[in-house]
Amino acid sequence: MLARDGTEEAAGNAANRMTVRQMGFAYPQTMSGHWNAKRPEFSQIVNAASLAMPYLEPYLIRTMRLARAQIRDEALRRELDSYVSQEASHYRQHRKFNEELKARGYRSIEKLEAKIDASYKRIEASGSLASNLAYAEGFESMALAIGEMLIEDRDFLFGESESGVASLVLWHFVEEIEHKNVAYDVFEHVAGNYFRRVGGFLHAATHIFLLTRAGYRELLKEDGLWRNLRSRLALARLLIRIFWKLTPKLVRILVPGYSPRQVADPAWALAWARLFTKDGEAAGRLDTTRLDQREPVPHAARTTA
Repeated sequence: MLARDGTEEAAGNAANRMTVRQMGFAYPQTMSGHWNAKRPEFSQIVNAASLAMPYLEPYLIRTMRLARAQIRDEALRRELDSYVSQEASHYRQHRKFNEELKARGYRSIEKLEAKIDASYKRIEASGSLASNLAYAEGFESMALAIGEMLIEDRDFLFGESESGVASLVLWHFVEEIEHKNVAYDVFEHVAGNYFRRVGGFLHAATHIFLLTRAGYRELLKEDGLWRNLRSRLALARLLIRIFWKLTPKLVRILVPGYSPRQVADPAWALAWARLFTKDGEAAGRLDTTRLDQREPVPHAARTTA
């Protein structure tokens, strides 16, 4: 059933909705780091965010597994296990993509990865389980907001881009929407507190945004675009557009009584899940010339490397 704003309420709980999917994304040898040729700045923002995933998501997994021992609700334990499986798939796929970026000659990536790795080790070692759960819940609330924004603006951000990368990112955030309740429920079960929750969100959002900015700055420097006036203006316009759409979705997280259950699932995300059920390969090779459709459309044939 569609709501007035084009979203669709999903039936059932998170355990019924979460699916652990085996995906295959193709990246042609001719693909550059600017996999969206129209929007090289957006390409590098996404590339920079991808660099964090092989370190962020294992940290989330370890945190949730530590919390599992304190959960007595069997249904929530099953949801946590499904969440962990989805997140493990995410970081493995991003690691593969990041290796593709390295193969295209970006020398700054290894240093950026080392800094990201060290930052998550510090957060994990210095924080209590409660504070790490707050970070995890804060990240997942932010990821839900980002997923909504990316899906709403998918044609502008991913239109006519390389199918493999667009499919990777949109798949990832469809699954972030699927497991939107889990980190919140675990946090509330183990360490629930409004001020701790908001503090975790602010910590996670600030940390991720700073890591991402450092990453795209270095990547754009390697491209020779960081000091290019036209590119910097394009980047500024892009960031204004992104945060104009994203900020209201982030602000709601600060409201007392916020729950991700209040956020209806985008109809396109649910349509993607139906496409995967019918044809798993098709869901990994979206036709990026037709992302304005209400339902995802696959390419007729897989792009070859």
